[in-house]
Amino acid sequence: MADTQTLENRSSSTDTEHFDVLIAGAGISGIGAAYHLKTQTPGKSFVILEAQESFGGTWLTHKYPGIRSDSDLYTFGYRFKPWTGQPIAAADKILTYMREVIDENDITPHIRYSHKILSASWSSQDKQWTVEARRSDTGEIVRVTANFLWMCQGYYDHSKGFTPEWEGMDEFKGQIVHPQTWPEDLDYKGKRVIVIGSGATAATVVPAIAADCKHVTLLQRSPTYFIPGRNENELADELRKLQIDETWIHEIVRRKVLFDQNEFTRRATEESDVVKEELLAGVREFLGPDFDVEKHFTPAYRPWQQRIAFVPDGDLFQGIASGKASVVTDHIERFTEKGILLKSGEELEADIIITATGFNLSVLGGIPFTVDNKPVDFADTVTYRGMMFTGVPNMAWVFGYFRASWTLRVDLMGDFIARLLNHMDEKHVRQVEVALPPEDEDMERKPWIDASNFNPNYLMRSMHLMPKRGTKPQWQHNQDYWSEKDEFPKIDLEAPEFIYS
Repeated sequence: MADTQTLENRSSSTDTEHFDVLIAGAGISGIGAAYHLKTQTPGKSFVILEAQESFGGTWLTHKYPGIRSDSDLYTFGYRFKPWTGQPIAAADKILTYMREVIDENDITPHIRYSHKILSASWSSQDKQWTVEARRSDTGEIVRVTANFLWMCQGYYDHSKGFTPEWEGMDEFKGQIVHPQTWPEDLDYKGKRVIVIGSGATAATVVPAIAADCKHVTLLQRSPTYFIPGRNENELADELRKLQIDETWIHEIVRRKVLFDQNEFTRRATEESDVVKEELLAGVREFLGPDFDVEKHFTPAYRPWQQRIAFVPDGDLFQGIASGKASVVTDHIERFTEKGILLKSGEELEADIIITATGFNLSVLGGIPFTVDNKPVDFADTVTYRGMMFTGVPNMAWVFGYFRASWTLRVDLMGDFIARLLNHMDEKHVRQVEVALPPEDEDMERKPWIDASNFNPNYLMRSMHLMPKRGTKPQWQHNQDYWSEKDEFPKIDLEAPEFIYS
């Protein structure tokens, strides 16, 4: 406790504090980054600046009913901390897991809560970043300098979700709610509720509130693929019967899940029609032969062009089969006083409309960056493996995987950043940046990700804000954990793309 109080007292000072590393964000990425710094660069000082009042990131921000992971915790959990619960977990279980990581590794003294970063400026002369943050509890402006900046603030705007502007929204007499800003006092018991959306959030909210609502309607413009299944891992359960150590279970199950995911991703591309039918067969098992699965749960795209959410125990489909929930696939014409008028002419009446319509992408937290007093436009940079950017020294950004658990990349990057920092110490250098070698300067610049490979709406809406990728593997984020887990340890830190000074 003494360390924490000392840190808090110093942060209230007008003096500028200096650290070797500044981590932005105390979510799943930031806490993982802190662990790797402590264990792999034990001599380095670091601080975590977190805008919210506690740790957790997404799992703290989102308060909507039923909030849970949409990927399994054996891979969403860190590689160094065994997961012992169900594969798909609710937010409170994930927060408990993160609290244990923080406590077991004495990370609390390094975290400054309620510190919202306002700006980040790099000085080549001083070889350091200057970061200004506002304390939401006092309004005070705090200044921190750091040799290295590790951006772990996530990839979307936590303050406001994305809601399209539909005609007539101001005419609706009921409540309009976005799940990202769910009111604590929202009373939906006995009410008619429409949930607009077709992704993991909609699939979570509908079964979570269905039992209490008069009726809940899932209204979607187009269908999404889902994987319904039992919320258990048979291999993990069998190994526990054999009294295998949890550390071994975590590693074995983690590898099996990753192997299966890689095989599924391959088949989704090479055998897309077969995989499509397998996914739809899983839905039909819950909804029966008379339900129009073709209309309501058959997307126009091939599997894995957008994220596929796991539906534990098929609860979404159980709600529909029971009659407590229904699904409508149509386009919205406009909002009305009573609800929503569809393009087909049908009007859906509601007391509450929930817009589970996605989020707003936020490139590096929307923080204004400058390098030697010149503003940085990340859309003008080229990414190095999706984690560093040309022209931006001593900075890395954690951006995880779309087709696998986000945290997998946190661990890979933890190893890489620690190795890079240690390498800089060995070379007695204070600055590193990535740059295109002469032979790559004329390389074609492409969007951050190939839309034919992965194209969720939130990414497509903001692609113009994202860094560019090149045609060579090192100048793109390939979204393939299975290859990166072998490639990252082999990255040559003396390769021509690394410029030290």
